[in-house]
Formats: sequence, C-alpha cells, structure tokens
Amino acid sequence: MIIQTAPAGQKRLAIMMSQHTALCQQFAQVFGNAQFESLDPLDLMIYVISNHDAGWLEFDRNPAIDPATSLPYNLVETPPEYITVTSRLSPDFNQRHHSYSGLISSMHSWGLYNGRYGLSKMVLLDKIAEQDRPLADKMLNGELDRQARLKRELERDPSTAAWLDGRKLFQNYKQLQFIDTLALYFNRIHPSERAEQVFENVPMSANEDVSVSIRPVDAGIYALSPFPFATDNSEFAYAGRRIAPDLGNTEGGWPAALKRTPTEWERFRLVPA
Repeated sequence: MIIQTAPAGQKRLAIMMSQHTALCQQFAQVFGNAQFESLDPLDLMIYVISNHDAGWLEFDRNPAIDPATSLPYNLVETPPEYITVTSRLSPDFNQRHHSYSGLISSMHSWGLYNGRYGLSKMVLLDKIAEQDRPLADKMLNGELDRQARLKRELERDPSTAAWLDGRKLFQNYKQLQFIDTLALYFNRIHPSERAEQVFENVPMSANEDVSVSIRPVDAGIYALSPFPFATDNSEFAYAGRRIAPDLGNTEGGWPAALKRTPTEWERFRLVPA
C-alpha cells in the first residue's frame, strides 16, 4: 500500500493499491485529445491500467509492518520477499485476461526495478540488498521469459501482431507510466505539500514524447501543461484510511484495524494551465 506523507503530528492516509489503481482507471478513461493519441487497444489498456497492481490485493489486507514507523510498509520500501511476489502476481492477473494486458503489466513490473526502462531515475534494484538480489533476479528473469512467450502468442494472431511494433508497444507502456505516476503524485503526497512536478516522456504519439507539468493553482485544483485529457475541469477522486501506529495494537492487529477504519475521499479537479 501507499502511506501518504502528512504534517508533523497528524495521522497518515493509507491507500491500498486497489484504491491507487481506481484513480489510474479514471485517468485512463479520459486520456487523449487532439494533441495526445488515445489509448489503443482501448479496452485492453484500460484493463491493465486499472489492474497493474492487482498482485497487491491479498498483501494489502494483511500487510507487513515497518519497524521504523510501526505502520504498514510504504510501497517500494516493502521487503523483497514480499514485493517480488506482488510484482509477479500482477502480470499473472492481467495475463489471465489477455496476453497483451499481461505483456504490458509484465513490462511495468520489470521496469520498476530497472528505472522504468531508462525513463526514471528511481531504480528499485538499487534499494535491494546484495543478499536479496537472487530473489529479485529470479523474478525479473521470469518476467523477461513471460514477455517473450506472450509476444510469440500475439505474433501468431494477425489482429494483435501490429501491437508489437516497438514504438507502438512503448507508447502504450509510457501511457501507463504517466498515468501511474500522476496518480502517485496525489496518492503519495499530502495536499499541503504538493508542489510543481514534471512528468517526462509522456507520449503524444508513437513517435513523439513531451514533458507534462502539474502545479497546484487553488484548493483542489491542479493545472497541467500541456493538457493530455479529453475533458478539462473534470473531478477525480481517490480513497484511503487515516491511520496511526497504535492501530496495530488493537484487537485483531492491522488486518482488523484496516477493515474497521472508515475510508476518506479526496476530490480534485484538473485544468489546462
């Protein structure tokens, strides 16, 4: 799950990955306009964007606890013995729906450990201790094998073979990465701490990328430039649970505490700069 930042002394919002991907789905459904090509294949891309972290479902219900904070581990700080499993289960889930969804999901999992194929400075492998590298390497090699296998399946069908064009494939991959990181901007950062941020390598087409900036302009209103969505001034929302370390000491521990803690919603609007 994601543990949002918070001002000193305040409880922190815990956002399960299913709640994160629900926000991603909202962005996916309106991505594209005269400047930015829409998702294509639309249904399969919306599916994988909506489920790219599906492997976290069971773990989020009974999370491991970070001894440094006494809260559930925050996303990429999750120990390798857990995060490598969720990284494999997400492509497993998407592959059951369609080979192309599984391929994009597998690329997402592999990319997180490898700087999103060079698109990001955050390399998850750098955070993994040497003694845990065999565990990560086994998972990553398995994803490369999965990708090769799924590509062979897609190549055999004339209706899906064109999706494997290198530029087209990475256009779709980069669309997922932008939508994922845009959702993380809201999920990871408390509203009072959000500032201007730039998202690089956002695809306008298979051949052209741009940088998209976001900045707060008013309470609950954020401006993007250039604007990549079909509708402006639309409202988006995501949910989470407000938690503190002592919740884990109650009857039933964290699984029961998360279940009985009510969800809270943040709503915001996106407008062109």
